[in-house]
Amino acid sequence: MVKEPKETLNPFAIARSQIDRAGKKLNLDPGLLEILKHPKRELTVNFPVKMDDGKVKVFTGYRVQYNDARGPFKGGIRYHWNVSLDEVRALACWMTWKCAVMGIPYGGAKGGVICNPKEMSKPELERMTRRYATEISLVIGPEKDIPAPDVYTDGQTMAWIMDTISMNAGYSVPGVVTGKPIAIGGSLGRDEATARGLMYTTREACKRLKINTKGMTVAVQGYGNAGYHYARLAQDELGAKVVAVSDSKGGIYNEKGLNAQEVLAHKEKTGSVVGFPGAKKVSNEEILELPVDVLAPCALENVITSENASRIKAKISAEGANGPNTPEADDILYKRGVKVIPDILGNGGGVTVSYFEWVQDLANFFWTRKEVNEKLEGIMVRAFEAVWDMHVEKKVDMRQAAYMVAINRVVEAYKWRGIFP
Repeated sequence: MVKEPKETLNPFAIARSQIDRAGKKLNLDPGLLEILKHPKRELTVNFPVKMDDGKVKVFTGYRVQYNDARGPFKGGIRYHWNVSLDEVRALACWMTWKCAVMGIPYGGAKGGVICNPKEMSKPELERMTRRYATEISLVIGPEKDIPAPDVYTDGQTMAWIMDTISMNAGYSVPGVVTGKPIAIGGSLGRDEATARGLMYTTREACKRLKINTKGMTVAVQGYGNAGYHYARLAQDELGAKVVAVSDSKGGIYNEKGLNAQEVLAHKEKTGSVVGFPGAKKVSNEEILELPVDVLAPCALENVITSENASRIKAKISAEGANGPNTPEADDILYKRGVKVIPDILGNGGGVTVSYFEWVQDLANFFWTRKEVNEKLEGIMVRAFEAVWDMHVEKKVDMRQAAYMVAINRVVEAYKWRGIFP
């Protein structure tokens, strides 16, 4: 018998409930609140692609532009078999608040194509990407909507999109996407930006909670780009002890500590962190409940729910993933004193360095890695301070505080701009 879930896991329903919660605390005008709960524009495209075997397959893709009160739309493109319009709407909504809480002049957008990239050849992915880029070229551009990589997309995907838009324009348009390879206008520091931002906010939270980062214990769920770099930076720059990590196949635990680089080498060789010498095997569910100082969920959404929130033992949950907690889980963690560094703040380093890349492309002038990291640190620390101050002043959890900061900033933009006509 299938058990009915106790809480909604629909990502867009969750995103809207988060807006409602923050809106009530801010006593927002109901009309403005209604604007914030709706995407501005949604594009659905169905397009044919010739596959390697000569057959034609029709793919469905989306680009949702949520809000541009503070500047051009910004957000990633994901390739996944479970992409849905509601998921893309939610991610576009979260991007709006992420850009606002970081204080960068962007609105939020997101894109996706329903496909299984694991079962497609590189030429098939290239043809699909170029056709999708052509279909959404109506709404993207350096001055209006700037895509970036997301799940199962990367610098190569962005290079194909940039080239497609450039070929149609008749000249090179590097600013149309971010997350590009360095050779065609990418930014130094972009590869580790999400993790570096999360590391800076973890450090700031530890300062306020009087946790010594040297020797503190860290567990990381998800050992992809963000998870690996976070483990490495926590270990190398904060002096933390990484005791557990996991990927989609399972996790490993060693209370004496793991070496982040050695675990990555093992994963690259075997395809998983599982089986790393000297470590005990743990499941993805168990890794969330380990007795550590910092838990970093860097994998999928909705992994901490009302079912397991009461068993989380970490003092800080630093969200590298988007939407790892349900609203019910947030309430339980807050009551139990677990400090959550919410996704729209914690993993905002990625979009911040994407913004830096766009600025460099438009200026045609590029910065050193040191300059990128210094600028990122300044933005992350200021964003953390704004959220922490709101959390203390209004006596709300950190996620509500982040939403309140972000929504205030978007509302202020509406107050100045007005509603046209």
